[in-house]
This record gives sequence, C-alpha cells and structure tokens, in this order.
Amino acid sequence: MKLFFKRHCSSLTTLKTLQNSSTEVAQILNYCKSGALCDAICLLNSTDLSTAFIKKPVVYASLLQTCIKVFSFSQGLQIHSHVIKSGLENDPFIGNSLLSMYIKLGPDFDETQKVFNGHFIKDVISWTSMISGYIKIGKSKNALELFCEMSGLDVEPNGFTLSAVIKACSQLGFIRLGKCFHGMVIKRGFISSHVISSSLIDLYGRNCESEDGRQLFDELPEPDAICWTSVISAFTKSDLYAKALGFFYLMQREHGLVADGFTFGTVLTACGNLGRLKQGKEVHAKVITSGLCGNVVVESSLVDMYGKCGLVDESHRVFDKMLKKNSVSSSALLQGYCQTGDFESVIRICREMEEIDLFSFGIVLRACAGLAALRLGKEVHCQYIRRSGCKDVIIESALVDLYAKCGCVDFAQQIFLQMPVRNLITWNSMISGFVQNGRGEEALRIFDDITKGGTKPDHVSFIGVLSACSHMGLIDQGRKHFASMTKEYRIKPKIEHYNCMVDLLGRAGLLEEAETLIENADCRHDSSLWEVLLGACTTCRNAHVAERVAKKIMELEPDCHLSYVLLDNVYRAVGRWNDAFKIRTLMKYSGVKKMPGKSWIEANSKLNHDLD
Repeated sequence: MKLFFKRHCSSLTTLKTLQNSSTEVAQILNYCKSGALCDAICLLNSTDLSTAFIKKPVVYASLLQTCIKVFSFSQGLQIHSHVIKSGLENDPFIGNSLLSMYIKLGPDFDETQKVFNGHFIKDVISWTSMISGYIKIGKSKNALELFCEMSGLDVEPNGFTLSAVIKACSQLGFIRLGKCFHGMVIKRGFISSHVISSSLIDLYGRNCESEDGRQLFDELPEPDAICWTSVISAFTKSDLYAKALGFFYLMQREHGLVADGFTFGTVLTACGNLGRLKQGKEVHAKVITSGLCGNVVVESSLVDMYGKCGLVDESHRVFDKMLKKNSVSSSALLQGYCQTGDFESVIRICREMEEIDLFSFGIVLRACAGLAALRLGKEVHCQYIRRSGCKDVIIESALVDLYAKCGCVDFAQQIFLQMPVRNLITWNSMISGFVQNGRGEEALRIFDDITKGGTKPDHVSFIGVLSACSHMGLIDQGRKHFASMTKEYRIKPKIEHYNCMVDLLGRAGLLEEAETLIENADCRHDSSLWEVLLGACTTCRNAHVAERVAKKIMELEPDCHLSYVLLDNVYRAVGRWNDAFKIRTLMKYSGVKKMPGKSWIEANSKLNHDLD
C-alpha cells in the first residue's frame, strides 16, 4: 500500500510538472507574439530545460524570430546557446531560424557562413537564405556560385530562390544569365508569381532593356502594385521618365492601385529629371494625403526633385523638416545647390554636417572645382584619404577634374595614371583638363586611348575633343570627329558640339560654312550659337556677316547685351566709328545693360568676390 501511494504521488508530480511546462511554453510564445523578448528569455532561463515541452523547436524558432523583430543580436546569441544546450542545433526548423537571425542581424558574415556550414540538413530554405545574404552584403557573384553549388546537390530551387538569383544578375548586369533564369521560371511554372515577375522587370530595367520588361508586364493577368512600381522603376532607370509618369497616372486613375513609398520615390525622381515642377508638386500633395511624410525614401526624393527643378530653398525646407535624415537626403540637398551653381552653399552645408559619405565627397569636390578653390579641395582630398583610404573611381574622377580646373593638370594626370579602375567620367575629366590648360594634343591622345581600349565615348567626350581641335586649329580633324560622332557612334549633336564646331570654323575664317552649319542644326534658334559666330566675326573683321548675325540674335533674344557689344567691337575694328556710336546709343535706349563680370580670389581659406 505504501509503495502504491508513493508511485501515485510520483505520477501526480510528473503530471503537474508537465502541465507547468506546457503553461510556460504557451506563455513564452505569447511573450514572443507581443514582442516582449526580455520577459520570454527570463521565463526560459527559469524553466527546466530537461522537460520535453520546452524542447519543442517552435519555442526556439519563435524566440529567434522575435530577436529579428526587435533587432537584438546579443539576445539572439543567448538563444543560440540555449539551442546548443537543448541538443536541437540540427533541427532544420531551428537551423533556418538561426541562419535568418545571423543574416539579418549579424555584424560579421563569416559567422553566418559558419552557421550555414554547420547545418546538418540544408534544405532549399537554407540555401535561399544564404544566397539572399550574399546579395544583401553586395557579393552577388558569391550568391550565383552558391546557387550553382546548390544545383549540383540536386536541391530544387523555389520561387524565392529564383527571385534572389535574378536580383543578383540584375546587380551584376548579367543580362544573358538573367534571361536563362527567366526561361527556368517559365519552365517551372513560377511566371505567375508577382515577386519573380517584379525581379525580372527590374532586371530588364536596370540593363537598358525596359521594353522587354514592359512586354513581361503586359503579359501579367493581374499585376499588383509591386509589379506596377517595378515597371515604373524600369522606365526611370532607362531614362524614359515620361513613360514612367504615364504608367504612374495609369496605375492610379484606371486601376485604382495605391502607391507606396517606393512608387512615389521613383515618380519624384522622374519629375526631377524632367524638370516638371508642377507635376512634382502634385505628387508631393499625394504624398501628404497618403500619410507618407515621415518616409525617408519619399522625403529624400522630394529634396532631390525640388533641387533638380531649381527650387533649392524649397528643397532645403523639406530637408529641415525631415525627422530622420540619411546620406541619400544629405547628398540630394548638396547636389541641388551644386546644380544651381551655388558652390559656396555646398561647402557651408558640408561643414555643418556631422558625417558625409563618399557620394557627398564627390559633390563637394565638384563645388571646389567650380570655385577653383584649390586649398579647400586639398582639405577634402585629405579627409577622403583619412576616412576612406582611396581607390574609389567616383571620388578620384572628381579629384582629376578638381586639380585640372585649378591649373594643376600634371597632378591631375598623376592621380589619373595611378587609378586602377577608370570609367568614362575619369577619361572625360582628363580630356577636359588637358583642353582647359592648353594641351590639346594630349587631350586627343587620351581620346584615342579611349577608342582603342574598347570604351565607347559619349557626348561629353566629343565636347572635349572638338574643343581641342578648335583651340589647335585642326579643321579637318574636327570635321572628322564631328562626322564620326553622328555616323559611327550615333550620338545626336547638342548645342555644345555645334558651339565647338562654329568656334573652330570661325577661328579659321570659314564664316559662311559655320553659318550654314547653324542653319541646318535642330537647335538653330538657340542664341548662343549665333553669339559664338558673332565673336568670330569680331576676330575676322567681317562687318557684313556680323550685322546679319547680330540682327538674328536681337530677334531671338532682344535683351541680350552680347549682340550689341560684339557688333560694336566689329564696327570699331573696321573703323566704322559712327556705326559703333549708333549701336551703343541703341543699346542705351533699348534698356539693355551689360552683365557685370565676376571674379574671386581665395585668401585665408575664404573666397572674396569682385564685380568687373
């Protein structure tokens, strides 16, 4: 009887312990659901880990997910130690939760790699998480290599895996490989997935094949707001800003879909690049009514839009009202002032900032170059070396431009030659630097190096080359480069190219050829072309052409003082003093005033201005 009573009491105690453990597990899960991670961990630490209930994978998986939710990596490490003590580290459910925690919160990706390698069972979720982790830290090539390793182990990819590797191809510019994955998506029946479709549209948009992205979008039976945002973004990345705006209005008016922060950010970028202030303000109003004013992506895009439209004061107001600022918003503000030529404000705002990123360094260097402020530029150069070392192609291209514009072209060339990687901006900066410092032959040699190296020159490259030909009087070579620009490289000449050609022909006395070139140009109604020709007439002392050209400028821009001043100079050069007096009198009675010249000098790290 005593033995029976003892066994009965023992069974009741065990049952009570199990019931308590079950209650504690439920309480831990409730804490996790409400985000009370500290309370959940305290309860876990006070619980008997030997009970079967507490060893349930769902408990640790929930705790790890809560760590991710509240951004607590240190407490996640505590949970990891509990997992090891419980002997559940080989459970696939817990293993994937651990991997997700290390990827999203871990400061060292090598530790994440160790967790992945320690997985006893790696399923498609494990592989996909690791592939996404590599993409997150900017190692897209490693992500693709890992996908190949996964395929070699006969692990079947799911939709999220394919979406991740398509994103990797998009970032690397591997358009052909991306199309192969597109084929795999169709073969495996994932094409109806909006997530994958959005990734494919982004792939085509990033790699200047937006029409393929548009075709894929048109084939979707019911595209959601994410797909619409992807195709709008694709057009924006391909510089098809008007199409992007058209799709945005179509998305809202005809389909009634609600735009999110990323949609508004993309649309505001399109408005800024088109210079459409009115539409930009309309989108700003929609942002306010949608309750997205605190969204850092949207507000940074607003700062950028107003800056690109020339309203830097409004841009600064939006920036000042931002509750949360980041490097993108700061760079957008600096860029706005730089584009309007207010370089001093760029330097002043930069000094007020606590920290600036690499892109902002580039903007500040552009401002220093615009002011020809060599000492300030050197200060920024030193800060860049101290903070970031070197070997950033964007910053070093800006440094080449800075030193060249400040007359230190040999130092600019030294930086240029030491650069391990050069992009087209670097080459263009060096060409312009040589031209500005009267070394046209070296500028033409650099241009030849571009074409021989397989890099395709752009319109900026040809501005430098045509300027070099103009300064050196190389008429035939200038004609050849102008023709190759249009025929071989399919670059439509802009006003700057015509200005260079008119200057080249005008310096050589070929005024009629220069005038014919202007008459046949699409931009023939731009007064700056005729002003260049009128300046050439002054050199050649051709009063007849000068009178005709000056009359043309007065028709196009009546308030332009250059037509009066240059024609006055021509009359004086040929001895027509009465006509010179008449043109000055006409200028006075017409109310046209000569624009004062402006010069500045740097002294004691300050810029002093003088009006001439």
